[in-house]
Amino acid sequence: MATVLYHLGRVSFRWRWFVALLWVAVLGGVGFAASQASTAEDEGFTAPGIESQKAFDLLEHRFPGSVADAASARIVFVAPGGEKVTATENKEAIEHLVDAAADGTQVAGAVDPFQAKAVSKDGTTAYATVTFKVSAGDLSDASKKHLERAIDQARDAGLTVEVGGNALAEQPAAGGMTEVIGIAVAALVLLITFGSMAAAGLPLLTAIIGVAVSMTGILALSSAFGLSDSTGTLATMLGLACGIDYALFVVSRYREERAKGHAPREAAGLAVGTAGSAVVFAGLTVVIALAGLFVVGIPMLTKMGLAAAGAVLLSVLVCLTLVPALLGFWPNAVLSRGARRNSKRYRSKQRKEHNGGSRWARTVVRHPLPVLLLGVVGLGAVAAPVMNLQLGMPGDEAKPTSTTERRAYDDLAQGFGSGFNGPLTIVVDAKGATDPKAAVAVISENIGATDGVVSVSSPRFNSAADAAVFSATPSTSPTDEKTKDLVKTIRDERPGIEAKAGGASFEVTGKTALDIDVAEKVQGALVPYLAVVVGLAIVLLLLVFRSLLVPVKAALGFLLSVLAALGAVVLVFQQGHGARLLGVETTGPIMSMMPIFLVGIVFGLAMDYEVFLVSRIRESYVHGDAAKVAVVSGFRHSARVVVAAALIMIAVFAGFVGAQESMIKMIGFGLAIAVLFDAFVVRMVIVPAVLSLLGDKAWYLPHWLNRLLPNIGVEGEKLSHKVAPPSDATQTEQPVTEPVPIR
Repeated sequence: MATVLYHLGRVSFRWRWFVALLWVAVLGGVGFAASQASTAEDEGFTAPGIESQKAFDLLEHRFPGSVADAASARIVFVAPGGEKVTATENKEAIEHLVDAAADGTQVAGAVDPFQAKAVSKDGTTAYATVTFKVSAGDLSDASKKHLERAIDQARDAGLTVEVGGNALAEQPAAGGMTEVIGIAVAALVLLITFGSMAAAGLPLLTAIIGVAVSMTGILALSSAFGLSDSTGTLATMLGLACGIDYALFVVSRYREERAKGHAPREAAGLAVGTAGSAVVFAGLTVVIALAGLFVVGIPMLTKMGLAAAGAVLLSVLVCLTLVPALLGFWPNAVLSRGARRNSKRYRSKQRKEHNGGSRWARTVVRHPLPVLLLGVVGLGAVAAPVMNLQLGMPGDEAKPTSTTERRAYDDLAQGFGSGFNGPLTIVVDAKGATDPKAAVAVISENIGATDGVVSVSSPRFNSAADAAVFSATPSTSPTDEKTKDLVKTIRDERPGIEAKAGGASFEVTGKTALDIDVAEKVQGALVPYLAVVVGLAIVLLLLVFRSLLVPVKAALGFLLSVLAALGAVVLVFQQGHGARLLGVETTGPIMSMMPIFLVGIVFGLAMDYEVFLVSRIRESYVHGDAAKVAVVSGFRHSARVVVAAALIMIAVFAGFVGAQESMIKMIGFGLAIAVLFDAFVVRMVIVPAVLSLLGDKAWYLPHWLNRLLPNIGVEGEKLSHKVAPPSDATQTEQPVTEPVPIR
């Protein structure tokens, strides 16, 4: 493979105008296709196989014209101090709002709180529910403004009015200014690493081009494959992350080959043949992790994973072709100022036998066992809180108090009880009952008598009178473990209740039950997902490194860093330690999708660092260095680049911590801390310690397996026989690489 990529790099460098124009044509063609493509319909969130989803499907089938995930707004009214909402002026203002809201073109109905008895016992709080005919994503701006005007009129009357639900909820914003700072830090890291504006800007430019092609491609295919706007979120994040990292690796190797005295075109070929080989297999591991999301069984996750996998593949193609082409346009611009001037200081620096990376590796190699134990025990201690991991879906209670959704949640909890914010929806299928109304009454009565249920609403029948729906209000909040136990209790008692109902059956759904079911589905899929991803990655790394122990070590190190990151997330967002420092106002369960996202994204980035770092170690080993010397040599050439790549990712991900939404804070913090643990503890501490302890055994492969496996040659061994050495004139400037004994 290294030989093929070597020639690809040389061809791209030579035919740079053709390659650059080809990518411009691809971007233009895909962009035109995206502009002509119809907008994909919002299919909403579905999770086949869980009870909540089955109940939603039954609702849509038996109540035609209704939308199970239709937008709704729960408008909460609180009377001024000392007054009641039933006072004449307050009541008139509320009824006027309900009448005005009901006139909306997309409104299905607006319930008067006084007719629905939606007034608290002390008379200070009431709520009105406005339901729409469409989902929140399909609500028009006119419908939203119509409702907002009605709310403002009620506020002018002196009432405190807050709005919950998803109709007027704003889409969570990213990190804002902190995200801009994160990107600026990433650019600064690139500039410091390379000492050249061109070298720092090239990875950013090529990553942006790759993301532009992938995002326009997603838009072009959105209608055909049902890809929603959220599908491209993960693709954008990973496309940028991997695109920057991959270009960083190739540009760094190009500069290294130029320092050895190779001509620009030859250096580009060698960079793509060596670092490019690592990029190919690092990219394949990311694709495995993302494509493996289908194991979870949630269509939205599968589409997001496949779209992001496509973006990563595009990043690899851009890196292997466009990066050497751009190097062809400016072969010397990416070099540092000292390299361009060939200054005495630069030559002296190149002759230095050791740098920070090799000095660190020598320290680890001298004391491998204490360093290994320190790294493993430290990450194990941070990972310990995972034992208490609670999955769920934080709702309005996790939002800042500055939002109207959070204030509406608090007002409802104070006026009606904490469980009022998470009612359970009971869907009854009475098609087989001899007396549907009597059967529904029996089910409603039995569920209402269950411990933990405060009240049940009056059943609402469909036009055929063969299905009904009513709500059951728990005594505890939506994210409380007791609410989860209540849902399980109702479902466990179902056979007995249905036996009394005479042919009718029921299912439990609603947002609270859906969140519980999704959390259980994701938690159940986590182990199979890990098995698929890690298993396939071990096979792939076996081909790359031709070793039995190195792939296993890589997988175990990744698991350790992910568990430590999850432990840190639980420590902050669930247990509240240090939560105030991050601006987290309310702690609670960890977002259901968090473990899956963390595993998929961090696995890809971790394997990037693993492949690039260990491939340089193996390259030195294959070229004759002793096992411990190879570790030091590999770190000498790659540690700085890996550290730079990790700092860039940490800076970008940490930018999301500045978001107002708790969920976005959680994702940003989790990804940043995971990259920190994996790059600086696992790859920089545990990897050299393990390789040092294993010695030559690290690269052992049985002869029979060695004959069966194809020789991919990521380390570029074959290139050393094909490529002519640099000229004598420049050979004197090449850095000293003679091995030094390690004691």
